[in-house]
Amino acid sequence: MTGTLFVISTPIGNLEDISLRAIRVLKEADMIAAEDTRRTKGLLGVYGIKTPVTSFHSHNSRKKTPGIVRLLRAGKDIALVSDSGTPGISDPGHVLVKECIREKVPLTAVPGPAALIVALVLSGRPTGKFVFEGFLSNKGARRRKQLEKLAEEQRTVIIYESPHRIEAFLRDFTVVAGEREIVLARELTKKFEETRRGTAEEHLKHFAKNKPRGEFIVVF
Repeated sequence: MTGTLFVISTPIGNLEDISLRAIRVLKEADMIAAEDTRRTKGLLGVYGIKTPVTSFHSHNSRKKTPGIVRLLRAGKDIALVSDSGTPGISDPGHVLVKECIREKVPLTAVPGPAALIVALVLSGRPTGKFVFEGFLSNKGARRRKQLEKLAEEQRTVIIYESPHRIEAFLRDFTVVAGEREIVLARELTKKFEETRRGTAEEHLKHFAKNKPRGEFIVVF
């Protein structure tokens, strides 16, 4: 009998934001495939979960997928988790999901936190229709072209950005979108959670005095 792949959402910050079902499935699974094994083991330790963990990240996902699929076909239940939030969203989890679909291996999701949804709700922007773009290009010219297209969107736009590139992003946003309001959220559900609203120029002035820290979710 073929096992099942469980795509499990885990906390994006506060470790209390995990569902009872997620804890149960993580305990009952034969193995956990984790994007960041150290971070996952920390979460497992809090809840007394002793299930074996294997790494599954962007650098080894294609190499390890066949082996995980073989385990599933052999009847093992595998839990897939990312370093935080919902697997498959801007992380390598989609590689394994696609292969399970192709190989007709059963899979299901244990829903829970997703940083983009939390940021959208806190932004105050319209939530009826939105588009998620993940990370834009790290090349300036390419990123500006992407922003030019997104600036024409009638839907709310959500983007992920690193603390190392947020200022470059904001400078490009100023050129493309001028004085349009942009919302920056970071450290969501954590001690230093912050949601800032203002123009890109206003955010840049803030970062001139306060070094950007944490991963950012950009909403406009």
